Amino acid sequence: MTRNIFNTIGLFILVLFMGCADQQDKAVATDSPTKGTIRISVDESFKPVIEEQLRVHKSSFPETEIIVSYKPESDCFRDLQNDSTRMVIVARGLTKTEASFFENQLSYSPLYGVLAYDAVAVIVNNQSPDSVFTLSKLKSILSGKDKITAVMDGNKATSTVRYLKDSILKGADFGANVVAANNSQHVLDIVSGRKDVVGFIGISWIADSYDPVQLAYLKKIRLGLVECVKCEEKDIFAKPSQATISYGQYPLARPLYYVLKENATGLGTGFMNFMSMERGQLIFRRAFLVPAKMGFGKRSGSIKDAD
Repeated sequence: MTRNIFNTIGLFILVLFMGCADQQDKAVATDSPTKGTIRISVDESFKPVIEEQLRVHKSSFPETEIIVSYKPESDCFRDLQNDSTRMVIVARGLTKTEASFFENQLSYSPLYGVLAYDAVAVIVNNQSPDSVFTLSKLKSILSGKDKITAVMDGNKATSTVRYLKDSILKGADFGANVVAANNSQHVLDIVSGRKDVVGFIGISWIADSYDPVQLAYLKKIRLGLVECVKCEEKDIFAKPSQATISYGQYPLARPLYYVLKENATGLGTGFMNFMSMERGQLIFRRAFLVPAKMGFGKRSGSIKDAD
């Protein structure tokens, strides 16, 4: 009798194990580089170009479903830690502390790398009397010494907020004159309607001269000229563009990273490969970013002429 009970329990455990294994096999089978469903989190400042990447990827691989959430950079990393997303697209890679956390949690480190180079554009209203900025002037604005209102793409740690705090203020706090818009779209709306503000926004929101929405904004705002700190000549100023980012003329350039938490070759790997290869890199180029994987990498050498 006892033996029969143990045999029955053993059979039940075996069937349960086989059922779980079968479900896992099915889950793996539905998630491949060209098939399946995953969630990703993307810093909101990169939304226009990533929307185009997703559109072309979907048309090429119709059996895939990539569910994207656009949010501040800090929330993207929080999603990655909470296991609610497979991939994040942000403006930095993992720190040593973050890499160690994932190594301990997952027994492997996520992959990360640079896909393209973006820039933080300084924008002003077309009626604004000043559109030329030294780095010292930008520091005065962001620190509050200059009282002109500065508009950011949120009040949390977006990549734009973090980048400007790190690169311009060297970690110091923003002044009380720095205000948070709801998102990048709202930054454009505010600057379009006011000539007494300076806006900071990812270049993919305003540099695409083929996009009718962006063209409409360019009738109301203009890109600011920012001091070139690497130019051999003095008093050289540059607008953000593929050329000025690539040659190091525009000082507010930043990388666009993927961070992929995937220990097998799944849809996350497939989407990362798509963005890294020819079609994805051309999409970045078409959006006026600088592709990082096609021989258009950001150059660090100084120049003599801004033309």
